[in-house]
Amino acid sequence: MRYLAVWKCPEMSGRRLFSALVFITACCSPGTPYAQFTDPRNYTVTPVVINQLELNYSYAHADDSIDTSLEVVGAHLVLNVATLSITHNFSALGHLAWVKVSVPFASVGGSVAGTTLSGSTTGAGDSSVQFAALLKGGRALSAGQFATYEPATTLGVSLTVSAPTGEYDPEKLVNLGEDRWSFKPEFAVSYPFGPEQRWEVDAYINAYLFTDNTEYRGVEILRQEPWPGVEGHLSYSVTPSVWTSLDVRYSFRGETVVDGLNQNDAQENLTAGAETSWSPNSHNSLDLVFAKALVHRNAPAYTGIALKYVYRWGSGAE
Repeated sequence: MRYLAVWKCPEMSGRRLFSALVFITACCSPGTPYAQFTDPRNYTVTPVVINQLELNYSYAHADDSIDTSLEVVGAHLVLNVATLSITHNFSALGHLAWVKVSVPFASVGGSVAGTTLSGSTTGAGDSSVQFAALLKGGRALSAGQFATYEPATTLGVSLTVSAPTGEYDPEKLVNLGEDRWSFKPEFAVSYPFGPEQRWEVDAYINAYLFTDNTEYRGVEILRQEPWPGVEGHLSYSVTPSVWTSLDVRYSFRGETVVDGLNQNDAQENLTAGAETSWSPNSHNSLDLVFAKALVHRNAPAYTGIALKYVYRWGSGAE
């Protein structure tokens, strides 16, 4: 976010720093702590009647400024997030569907080298719920039917709703909550190919839509324009229990308006990463994710890693 004035004093540089902290927190929670990637193979067919418990830890850091026009030399920002998620798969009109609820707990802090400016906060972030379904190629299958299933192209849709349940104090510069609702519709295509269909390409189109924050800095109204993005994932099954992927996401726009004044802060983000997933059995899996911002206009130059453990149960997981 860009403020109306050009900050020249140390106090204002600190305000710029903590705006970056809030931005990173918004980017990394609750369900996508690694640069807002949707997971590769997220819209592939799995058996119905599966429940999934997901424990996700992520770490991200950013240095220097969040844009080239307002550089805060020596800034260092650190974010730690632990997210608890529960997913339930079910049949909706014969198609695979699922609902996922996520609650993040985060610690964020930052400082400016050579100054006394620093700050941190710890607590709950904004919770979210996702509704998703496969519209094509994603019949609801029992465990027995899934055993003979041949992977095919799938088309999926989802809607993720984030609620302002996180800690927010308009008098503080660092907050874990955004004090506004957000909505993320997404359309996805997944295409398996190659020998034994070990390769898969996933393409996602999505956008973040925001309601207004009517208590921004206590008395102002913050409005943010839609923030669309596209993603591409190329994954390969090394063995039946291990797959790895290369991931890229490009997002743009998302300008902010404060009390009717356009901040001229349209974003441009290009993030690349990789993910590896290991499933020793049908009940457990462990994922390692890495992401780095390659292009970051009006956005943090961050690097992040995430470790995710998933436990599945239910008749579809047997």
